[in-house]
Amino acid sequence: MKEAASTARLFGQNVFNDAVMCERLPKKMYDELKKSLDRGEELSPAIAEAIAGAMRDWAIERGATHYTHWFQPLTGVTAEKHDSFLHPLPDGKAAMDFSGKELIKGEPDASSFPSGGLRATFEARGYSVWDCTSPAFLREGAGGVTLVIPTAFCAYTGEALDKKTPLLRSMEVLSREALRIERLFGNSAAKRVIPSVGPEQEYFLIDRDLYLKRKDLFFTGRTLFGAMPPKGQEMEDHYFGSIKERVGAYMKDLNEELWKMGVSAKTQHNEVAPAQHELATVYATANIASDHNQLVMDTMKKVALRHGLVCLLHEKPFAGVNGSGKHNNWSLITDEGKNLLDPGKNPHENLEFLLMLTAILKAVDDHADVLRFSAANPGNDHRLGANEAPPAIISVFLGEQLEDVVEQIVAGHLQHSKKGERMKIGVSTLPFIKKDATDRNRTSPFAFTGNKFEFRMVPSSASIAGPNCVLNTLVADALHGFADELEKADDFDGALKALITREITAHQRIVFGGNGYSEAWVEEARRRDLPNIDNMVDAVAAFSSRETVELFGKYGVLSEAEVRSRAEISYETYGKALAIEAHTMVDMASRDIFPAVISFISTLADSIGAVRRCSERADVSVQESLLIEASDLLKEAKEALSALLEAAEYAGRAPEGRPRAEAYRDRVLPAMAALRAPVDRLETLMPADVWPMPTYGDLLFKI
Repeated sequence: MKEAASTARLFGQNVFNDAVMCERLPKKMYDELKKSLDRGEELSPAIAEAIAGAMRDWAIERGATHYTHWFQPLTGVTAEKHDSFLHPLPDGKAAMDFSGKELIKGEPDASSFPSGGLRATFEARGYSVWDCTSPAFLREGAGGVTLVIPTAFCAYTGEALDKKTPLLRSMEVLSREALRIERLFGNSAAKRVIPSVGPEQEYFLIDRDLYLKRKDLFFTGRTLFGAMPPKGQEMEDHYFGSIKERVGAYMKDLNEELWKMGVSAKTQHNEVAPAQHELATVYATANIASDHNQLVMDTMKKVALRHGLVCLLHEKPFAGVNGSGKHNNWSLITDEGKNLLDPGKNPHENLEFLLMLTAILKAVDDHADVLRFSAANPGNDHRLGANEAPPAIISVFLGEQLEDVVEQIVAGHLQHSKKGERMKIGVSTLPFIKKDATDRNRTSPFAFTGNKFEFRMVPSSASIAGPNCVLNTLVADALHGFADELEKADDFDGALKALITREITAHQRIVFGGNGYSEAWVEEARRRDLPNIDNMVDAVAAFSSRETVELFGKYGVLSEAEVRSRAEISYETYGKALAIEAHTMVDMASRDIFPAVISFISTLADSIGAVRRCSERADVSVQESLLIEASDLLKEAKEALSALLEAAEYAGRAPEGRPRAEAYRDRVLPAMAALRAPVDRLETLMPADVWPMPTYGDLLFKI
């Protein structure tokens, strides 16, 4: 009981949250702050100064010496610049100070962050701007205690250089358009509609000493060579299995670190692949959920090192076993707490829900290529569609109940909703449970799961800000069109039912409840004319289309320059990632693997000669066969290495942007696969003590 109470007190103790502000700010200042936040208005300098003073005192009392503006540049990870509270005084002494100006604005150098042409290298000025909707917090570490202030990051020109700014813009747009719908249904009290997000984070844990002996893991985050061990995940014994003591100790420390910073780590378990695990957090407002997920990933890596482990967040660290993703659970909540995606007991009668559902189906169907781009990164290309994750084809799973409602709408006789039943398990001592009205579908990339949609394609290493920004904008666009039409209607009920019927019928093709892994679905999707974008390069091309530029520009979420910049950065990121992988393979093959194989072949040849010298009648056919096989594989690998070097050189000379990314995709990636194949076969031939790096068996099971 004491431990449970202690855990509850631990939560949020390092967060400058609403309760702390209520306690430390003058009542008038606190009330004005709440009004500003509720109305989405700019804070006055007086309020900012009061908050800065209270925040400083609170942080210093808890041992903080520095503060940092914490932002999310277009690198996909977070960035920070630390400043001390220390201010020298004329008498040679010093005071600890922190002003409202320092709270609101910072000036990190913007010249070396990816900008996709928004900034020239010589144009250095950038601004970090306090996001007052995301609470500041304290982070403890070897460097002491630091006050961390979540911020947006923009260029001197005002253009967004980060992932948070467009997300915040999209949230405002979505709230505005959803409120128009709410007003049509008579809700005049709601002031905001908030996208609520709960991400599930998958990851691998491996031994740090083994990790340091793998250059590929060290430089790229994934294994570029590696034969499958005798056992992988085929027994399904790791999934939800008993958590190992070492991993359990790690999870305990991870939870406590996150809880102190107000991150609501809730669920933890073993995932499908050996050494793979998952952590899920409780729902939060989209921008706070995004901040928290960045904290989760960062803290996972830091805590792992304390336990002699390394946390791998790459989407596909190991071939042959499941990779990692990040399920993005998304719903719409009014500031009064009403979930707009809750179908209720009788979905066929809930016209407001059906209108929201219709908007989401339209958004996903009309802009499936844009949604696919939001889940694109180099690592995800190894995962999507590989019978372990959602396919690259976007579809929506609704479940039996809602799919039946959709079919009734299309047929023109909406009359009933399927009900869940009591489930009788057949054991007298077990209680009856209520069976849901529908099953789930783990192969669907975009699935309705009760009162939310689960976007299952998001990469495990990526920020969720991008996918949620896109999702918010696409749904806002659909709601905008619906509101325009319904606000003009003389007969609202008639116009509403006609709109739902028309749009559901038009977008029914995006609804699919079958096996997304099957080849039959690929053919069916082609007949439905659904896009199948199976690689990042093509996804970027779809995102940068004229239609997408106009869509994001229409709502002020991304300007044309900002869309173009993100496309260029994506092409550049793809090429750089593959270049690093190719050069790492060359280094490992040339300096580690080939010398080990040559030594093995030489030793084997000497052994054959020694046996023959002892006895001419001795049978050395096995040794000779092994010698020939290893020599042939070494020759194949050497030829593949030369081809990889040639392909990498060609790609590196290709024009920047899409041509270079395509060269890496079409030439370098196949050349890497061609080098891996003989090397992985060589690994199975050579003695374990001769192979120059830890094997999959070591990495996946020795923890």
